[in-house]
Parts: sequence; C-alpha cells; structure tokens
Amino acid sequence: MKKPFLTYLKDFLAFQRVVVVDRELSNLATADQLLTQLITEKKIPGLAISVRKEGKSYFQKGYGFADIKNKVLVHPQTSIFRIASVSKPIAATALAHLVADGLIDLDASFYTYVPYYPKKKWDFTIRQLANHTAGIRSYLGKEYGLNEPYSIKESIAIFKDDDLLFEPGTRYQYSSYDWVLISLAIQEITGTPFETYLQKKVLHPLGLKNTFAPNISGDDVTIAKDTKLHVTKFYTKNRLGFHEAIPVNNYFKLAGGGYLATAEDVAFFGQAFLDKKVLNDAVLNQFLRSETLNGKLLYYGLGWQVSTDKSGRDFYGHIGNGVGGYSNFFVYPEQKIVIAILINCTNPEIQNELDQVIDYLFL
Repeated sequence: MKKPFLTYLKDFLAFQRVVVVDRELSNLATADQLLTQLITEKKIPGLAISVRKEGKSYFQKGYGFADIKNKVLVHPQTSIFRIASVSKPIAATALAHLVADGLIDLDASFYTYVPYYPKKKWDFTIRQLANHTAGIRSYLGKEYGLNEPYSIKESIAIFKDDDLLFEPGTRYQYSSYDWVLISLAIQEITGTPFETYLQKKVLHPLGLKNTFAPNISGDDVTIAKDTKLHVTKFYTKNRLGFHEAIPVNNYFKLAGGGYLATAEDVAFFGQAFLDKKVLNDAVLNQFLRSETLNGKLLYYGLGWQVSTDKSGRDFYGHIGNGVGGYSNFFVYPEQKIVIAILINCTNPEIQNELDQVIDYLFL
C-alpha cells in the first residue's frame, strides 16, 4: 500500500532535516580539524574562534596556547588578544555616533576640528580619512612597532610634517594614521579621551565587557580580579619557531589598531549590527557600503571592509594584522552569520587556511 502523500511528504522533510544536520555536523568537524592542524603543524601558537548564526552561538572554541611557556590554553571567552585593525570598525561606530548626534560632518574639512594640524597643499575631509583616500602616508620603517608612550595628540609628530601622497579623493592608500587623526578629532570635539568616549558610546551600551584599550604605558589593561580573563602572550614566527614579539605600545593608534578583546566579544559586536542595536540605517548605511573612486568600488566603507569573500558571499568587517596579533572579523548579513577569529601571532600567513575554515561554516 502506498503511503498517503502527506505522510510521504512528512517523512521526506524529516529525512531532509537529518541530511542537513548531518552535513552541518560534518562541516563543523572538518573546520575543527583544519584549525587543529594549524596548531599541530606549528603554524600558529594559539587561536580563538567565535561564530554566531541567526543570533545564537554556533561554533566557539580555543586552540593552542595563550602562553606557550606556561602551557596556558586559549579560551574564546577569556583569552584577550590584540585585535589589530578590527579596532577600525569599533572606532567607526564611535564616529557614527558623532554623525548621528550632529557633532561631526563627514564631508567637513579635518581642519574644522583640528585647526592646529599643519596645512597641506590640499584640504581633506573626515570621510576621506575614514575611507583611506586622504593621502596620509602609512607606516615607514620601524613605525609599525613603536614602543613609545605617545598620547594620540603627541603621536601626530610622527607624520604631521610629511606631504600628502596625492590629492585627496583621487587615490586609495590604506593607512592606520588616518584613524589616528579621526580619533584626535573625536577627542577635540568631545573634550574627552578617545577611549573614554568610545567606552561610553560603544562598548558599554553594547555590553562589550571584554574589549579593552591599553593604558598609555603599554598593553596593561584593567581586568577585574574576580574574572578568569587573561591577556595572551604575543608572538612572532621565524624558521626556528615562535618567540615573543617585540614590545610595542599601541595606545596612540587605538582607533586604527590598538584594542584588545576576546573572540566572543568581537562576535557580540558584529551581532549587534545584525540585531539593529547600533544607531539607525540612515547613519550606518554610510559606513557599511563601499565607497567609490573614479566610478569604481573601493570595497571599503568608512572604517569597514565591505566586499565579497572568495565564495561570493557579501560581508562587512575587517582583517587585522599587528605586532603579535592577527584577526578576522566578518559579518554576513544575508546568512546572519558573524565570524571572529583571533590569533596571538604577527601575520602567520594562513589566510587561505582560514578562508577554507570559513567556507565550512556555511551549509
């Protein structure tokens, strides 16, 4: 006897759900295996991953060591990493609040807010700083790893007397110094330290309790003694293996690459955008859409990379690389997925492997 159609359909759908779940579990197992291999093959010292899907934690795990010598394991909820340029989207969110409050005009001259900055051949705007078309140069020589207790205002002495590389708005030149200048403008506008304003307008409202700014003296962060939080050791890699990275002071470049956080907190930050908890679309759309230059997409918004991955999926987020830290942060609005991957090593050159892992996080 043939089954009634509705019974057949119910059985078929149940079978399809099992197939989907099996494939999903298989993909997660493969992603886990690939990440484990990065540790066993000694490509990285430690890694934390936090993935959220449709508003819930989907895959979260630590791999390897936060501290190799003392055998401290990485944990995605308690291990604090340098997040490098993932700091830019966080800083951009503070800038977006100023826009929403009518305290800054993205298309106004930078000199409107910082009149003492040395005049250049051309004027440039806040927007051009945010999308890296202002012509400000990037790091030279040892500037990438400076270990000086500069305030944000003091640090502009590094580059303030240099000419612009080109007429603003005519070319793209990625530079974290752009965001040093934006953070300086924010300080001048608000009359408060940049990190204080960002804590008040971004971190506290979004409940990001495990995202920290280093003190001006270096990477010391204020961690409550009653928590299990710990700052990872920071490493670099050569042919002989991992060794502790050179000491560096990232305080002055907070906005461009100075923050520290857990992988879980970075994922929570991305989730806040999917949940529409950050300002309104009219403001955010200016930040989360790719800017154009000479009629072509830059694949960069205002402090956010806005692009498609190798599999053609749209995302906004950022990749970060700094002394002792490498990071991936991607928000996929269509699939409602947030991915945060943090590594306690200067660029380990494993982005292709991370891209493979990311592919397995999608059905």
